[in-house]
Amino acid sequence: MTSPQFQTTDDLATTIEQLFAARDLTALTRVLAPVGATELVPLFERLSRKQRAVIYRLLPKDSAAEVFELLDPPLQSDLLHGLQDAEVAQLFVDLDHDDRLWLLDEVPAALATRLLRGLPEHERVLTSALLGYPQGSIGRRMSLEYVSTRASFTVDETMQRVRERLQDAETVYTIPVLDDSRHVVGVVSLRELLSAPGEMPVSELMRPVHTAEAASDEEVAARRCADLALLAMPVVDRENRLVGMLTIDDAIRILEHEESEDAARQGGTEPLRRPYLSTPVSTLVRSRVVWLLVLAIGATLTVQVLSVFEATIEQVTVLALFVPLLIGTGGNTGNQAATTVTRALALGDVGARDFMRVLTRELRTGGLLGLLLGSIGFGIATIAYSVQIGLVIGLTLLCVCTLAAAVGGCMPLIARAVKVDPAVFSNPFISTFVDASGLIIYFLIARAILGL
Repeated sequence: MTSPQFQTTDDLATTIEQLFAARDLTALTRVLAPVGATELVPLFERLSRKQRAVIYRLLPKDSAAEVFELLDPPLQSDLLHGLQDAEVAQLFVDLDHDDRLWLLDEVPAALATRLLRGLPEHERVLTSALLGYPQGSIGRRMSLEYVSTRASFTVDETMQRVRERLQDAETVYTIPVLDDSRHVVGVVSLRELLSAPGEMPVSELMRPVHTAEAASDEEVAARRCADLALLAMPVVDRENRLVGMLTIDDAIRILEHEESEDAARQGGTEPLRRPYLSTPVSTLVRSRVVWLLVLAIGATLTVQVLSVFEATIEQVTVLALFVPLLIGTGGNTGNQAATTVTRALALGDVGARDFMRVLTRELRTGGLLGLLLGSIGFGIATIAYSVQIGLVIGLTLLCVCTLAAAVGGCMPLIARAVKVDPAVFSNPFISTFVDASGLIIYFLIARAILGL
């Protein structure tokens, strides 16, 4: 909810932009003063880079630090370019070390190096430790500030460790249990500790533990953490020694980031990685133009097919009327299958080993859809034209839907097998392939039935 004098974020944004245009910084300061940090974040997502830098300087110090921490990393990066070195250094120091990694992934290498040099030694060691893991691994997203205990410790001893780390630990609700070699042997919750006798050994309270290896894919680890409804998951090295903790808020952040990328690529664009209104038009163009060029080149396949069957169309001109219907239906069927299987891959419901099962299911699904749509198409085309035209349309819809569903369902699995993002292989490429192959099927059936 915005400040009482503004009904919506849009009202606040309009007032801010008007005062900014009038260069009335005094009024701007007065308007911003009562607005909370969580209410300012949507506003910052709507402003230009220059406006954000100026308005950020007008915020009270505590509010400014909170706003910076809540912003997406690309907007944090933009903001840093408009601030002085001393302000930038302090903002970077105030971030949690795992949040710094998100920001370092966005800023230029020279600025990243300068930011790291400005950290206190302890913070620099923590941040550098995370930077040692590969990009895309869960090791770069884990927290190094956690509380652990030993299986031989009592509840009282463990609670003392919790109290000592209460101020700087990112999570204390899930506590990994270690042996003398720092191997993770179990986990215990703060609730269990609070309800147990002080002299009870932790070994009697601990439960089996789910862990993630530090070098494993961040999306896979985050999905597992979310699916298991864990508040935190221990992250271990190859010898099962504890190296960090993945918290549920970081897991959700990773999944939101990945799903935004998948949604963009399924629609034939590159992910923006920032709010739409704060994205420069040049970035919007770059995110779309490459895919449009690829699809335009792919569409030449459809043109080539039409030119090959030009004589067939000239003999029975009514065939041209159904081309948009057939390629549209095929493309939509393939995209539906691809989206469903891509989602199933992300959730871990299917894998590359399930290729034949997915193919069989999509062939059956596509066949049934084609039978239903083909029957409707047969009836309409027969009434409007003739039984022969009706047969051509009905059989084509049956074949095209079956082929499109099979291709759409299998392409994400093939992409995963060759270690390519399944979203890249989905809607745009499938539509192009199905359009060309669907036209070939259409005209071959027409030639056979109409005797052309």
